[in-house]
Amino acid sequence: MINAHKIKQEICDIGDRLYKKGFAAANDGNISYRIGENEVLCTPTMISKGFMKPDDICTVDMEANQIAGRRKRTSEIKLHLAIMKARPEVKSVVHCHPPHATAFGIAREPVPQCVLPEVEIFLGDVPIARYCIPGSQEFADTILPFVAKSNVIILANHGTVSYGDTVEKAYWWTEVLDAYCRMLLLARSLGRVNYFTEPEARALLDLKAQWCFKDPRLEMKNCELCSNDVFRDSWRQSGVRREAFQPPQHQAGQQQGDRGPAQNPGPMDQEALIRTITDRVLEALARR
Repeated sequence: MINAHKIKQEICDIGDRLYKKGFAAANDGNISYRIGENEVLCTPTMISKGFMKPDDICTVDMEANQIAGRRKRTSEIKLHLAIMKARPEVKSVVHCHPPHATAFGIAREPVPQCVLPEVEIFLGDVPIARYCIPGSQEFADTILPFVAKSNVIILANHGTVSYGDTVEKAYWWTEVLDAYCRMLLLARSLGRVNYFTEPEARALLDLKAQWCFKDPRLEMKNCELCSNDVFRDSWRQSGVRREAFQPPQHQAGQQQGDRGPAQNPGPMDQEALIRTITDRVLEALARR
């Protein structure tokens, strides 16, 4: 039998972690846990996730109607319920605004793959859902094309949502994703990102399969493994395109038409280009 008070305490503990990690500023974020066929515990609106008490947690039914709690339920509970309806095995959903992962959603830049073993095993390809005003059923439905293929989704110009069979596991995927996005941004600031080779990527996916983790890339050819092909068909609708991170060099000649423009030159390249243009302009003026 589920101990509802214990689950409420777990929600508060994860809320505290979100707040201390900087994933939920002020009143941001929301957490839920399904305790029955038609009962879901959820955080209330307008409260800091770092200062919640078990008595603050609300209860709603699967249609978002509040059935218990002294505070008003979160305005974004429909997002949580849409995930639970699509994936009945999911018990908990965590939505927050981790800064590095959210930056990819603001830029609408696909998160590159084939960089870190842990990310290949635990996350895989991460989709970016199209933007919609939060709180509505339309907003909740934006994640439906991706729920079956991923345990974490970036919400364009908004944040992230992740889910699992416990509150802590639901939170884990967000923490892994944000740490990864931070590493990517730091690596790019140093100059480049090195990708796994195709055999290295395939070996990690084979290991993932041995550990009974599902990944839609297991059905792909080697040439597609590191190219964010799983969710590419959704990019146009979501406004997603490659700008900052180019595909691995061994794939650079494939499907170039839909990979976005070439990578922007670094500061040194820009300076050299400016010098070259300036020299040519001065030469042209001198010949007049």
